[in-house]
Amino acid sequence: MVRFHAHPLMILSDGDIKKALVEKRIVIDPVPDVATQLGSCSIDLRLGAKFRVFNHSKIALIDTNNPNVTDDLMTEITVKDGEPFILQPGDFVLATTMETITIPDNLLARLEGRSSLGRLGIVVHSTASVFDPGWHGVAVLELGNLGRMPVALYTGMRICSFTFEELTHSSEQPYLTRGDAKYKNQNAPVASQIAKDLE
Repeated sequence: MVRFHAHPLMILSDGDIKKALVEKRIVIDPVPDVATQLGSCSIDLRLGAKFRVFNHSKIALIDTNNPNVTDDLMTEITVKDGEPFILQPGDFVLATTMETITIPDNLLARLEGRSSLGRLGIVVHSTASVFDPGWHGVAVLELGNLGRMPVALYTGMRICSFTFEELTHSSEQPYLTRGDAKYKNQNAPVASQIAKDLE
């Protein structure tokens, strides 16, 4: 009988993250201010200026087999510096981080919401919390307001945190090399590309 030995999960600490940034193993652009953005085992990223909002009245439903549905369904807007983006109760929008992040082939990253925003009813991801080895681009945030009051969000505020986990071996198919990678090198809140799924 073959026995497999489980490798313990290793999450990078604050010191590991700082070292990875200095060595350019993890690349974040613009370079984060570790004094304010680095936590015990995570690094905060900031809210960008681009948002993609739903055009509720344009179409009757979202057809996941229609490749043009997201073009008609959503509009991209850019918020000016210092102006708030008001997230209404029950609303759902796509946004991005200010920072572009590059992850090496032997790490994965997890995006988490910030507790201070969660306590106001703001969630920053619905499902897409894992960023594959080999990822490069801005992180798209799935912002929702679960509360009963509108919340003002501002470009440049710390919106989410990233943690990093070591893989037992480098990935054989890093994200950027995969032919089915629909969101590689994204620099804006790209709408769902579910109609391009190959199955």
